[in-house]
Amino acid sequence: MSTSVPCLPDSLVVIERGWLSANNVVGLDGGVATMVDSGYVTHAAQTVDLVRHVLDGRRLERLVNTHGHSDHIGCNAAVQRAFGCRITVPADIAPIIEAWDEDALLLSITDQQCEPFRHDDTLAAGERLVFGGCEWAALAAPGHDMHALMFHCEQHRLLISGDALWRDGFGVQFPELLGSDPGLAATRATLEAIARLPLDAVLPGHGAPFTEVDDALERAFGRLDAFAADAERMARNAIRTCLSFSLMECRSIALDALPSYLEEVSLYRDINRRYLRIEAGELANRLVRELVQAGVARIDHDMLHAS
Repeated sequence: MSTSVPCLPDSLVVIERGWLSANNVVGLDGGVATMVDSGYVTHAAQTVDLVRHVLDGRRLERLVNTHGHSDHIGCNAAVQRAFGCRITVPADIAPIIEAWDEDALLLSITDQQCEPFRHDDTLAAGERLVFGGCEWAALAAPGHDMHALMFHCEQHRLLISGDALWRDGFGVQFPELLGSDPGLAATRATLEAIARLPLDAVLPGHGAPFTEVDDALERAFGRLDAFAADAERMARNAIRTCLSFSLMECRSIALDALPSYLEEVSLYRDINRRYLRIEAGELANRLVRELVQAGVARIDHDMLHAS
């Protein structure tokens, strides 16, 4: 659905998506438009329909990605086919996309999907782009993804944050959990950078746009401090979040198959071995209890179903 906030100009439309897809931000400029992030591949038809409705006869000129995770780039190919737009990706992920490295894109290690696509150009931190009647500064937003960008419009005091800041947190700390980068330190630096920006509203990658920026930052710093103090909590959160994502995609999994699945998918296996160090069957039991208690899953006939 399209979401608006009082300080948002009419030339910007936020299509708020449910999981599995990231939100889409569409900027309208006369007869042309620019889109930020495309959503998950299984939602491709829905994404195209939603964007076509917002375009209302305009030409989609450009699709820009905040970062290279499946829920943000998964429909890139479908959107480009449908509208003939060019695709712009963060400069640092361009070589990964060109090589279509499914490990580096976190596809194979999370058991997620993405249709391959070709990008047309790149965008680096410090560069500027114009869409939706606004000039946006591309800013580095490492932490959840070390190559991520966010976009700040000083004139309207807006931030397109991707997964760097949500109303209630931020994206899974993959670099820290996988031991590839000091992701928590990078996330702190990104949050501190956001706190220095003149902002009236944030257009996040997930959830509704919000104006309570200081409150969201306070929550994010609190969560970050909790993760830094308790690595196991961070690990459990990541495994639970990613399993919820997979369950929403496949809709159900046999309870007796879940332990094997947690061993087969390297993200779960590696995080468990590094942080939790518990037997796969016990991990499966804990996850089932937590997902059911949270109301995101239910058990029926020895199957775990997405709610």
